[in-house]
Amino acid sequence: MNARTKAALAATALTVAVPVATWGLVGRLDHRGLPSDRLDHMVRPPELPAGLDTALGAAALLAAGAATVLLARATRRGTLAPHWWQVLTPLVVAGLLAGFGWRVLTAGVIGANIGAGLVALAGAPVLAGLLLWAAGRGLWLARPGAADGGRAPRTGPVPGGA
Repeated sequence: MNARTKAALAATALTVAVPVATWGLVGRLDHRGLPSDRLDHMVRPPELPAGLDTALGAAALLAAGAATVLLARATRRGTLAPHWWQVLTPLVVAGLLAGFGWRVLTAGVIGANIGAGLVALAGAPVLAGLLLWAAGRGLWLARPGAADGGRAPRTGPVPGGA
């Protein structure tokens, strides 16, 4: 496996692990004092054995940390262009937002879940913007001749120039 494939796998692992780590480590946000079956849910959370979500979150946090270290080494060695962090950073922030937002959406409450409405109204557009930015920047960097991040001056003739 070459260095670029390893960097791509590490980037994939990072973007998958961050929302799982956030979801697992935030934990359930249910109202305390009542059993879960008596609470109102906007979205029902999955039924998992006690402590499994925390264990998954901790494992995902370790995976995200390892992937970050591998990506930092790849950047330092030159096998990952530093410009790709402009794609990875919004994906990581989107993962944080998605993991936390899912916990808010699945929180058991008494009555209305105001936080879920805020996540839907404010968080969803921010999440969409981050994902669109990452996709657009990724496509821009993946085009032929974009190894410099699209900042190198053109050396050919200038359209309309002398």
